[in-house]
Amino acid sequence: METKSTKHSVYNINYHIVFCPKYRHSVLRGDIEVYLKRLFKNICDHYGYDLLEIETMSDHVHLFISAKPTVAPVTIVHALKSISAVWVFKKFPGLKRRKFWGSGLWSKGYYVGTAGTVSAETIRKYIEGQKT
Repeated sequence: METKSTKHSVYNINYHIVFCPKYRHSVLRGDIEVYLKRLFKNICDHYGYDLLEIETMSDHVHLFISAKPTVAPVTIVHALKSISAVWVFKKFPGLKRRKFWGSGLWSKGYYVGTAGTVSAETIRKYIEGQKT
């Protein structure tokens, strides 16, 4: 993980994001898994997010993404979930008819955690040591 910069900031912001299909259906495998990984990479490239790592399980997806400090994690999640749902249903129309009739692909909830190059304890000690 590297430090990046914009005109007015230097940052290293990384998010671990996890979300799952509605009803925790185990549908993220085979051709859907391959397509979804490529799709998430394209969405991240389009919006200027760095996709550091991705892994899908049959019933949830893990993404490790770096983004500028001006981008809220909810914005990243919204882009990934909304765009991917539209394109997955276009590519695999049987999926909507079979498992997700009358609803979207993704559940409403998600997990997001932050990660940098140092631990919270290291930062705490650094801040405490500033006065001395």
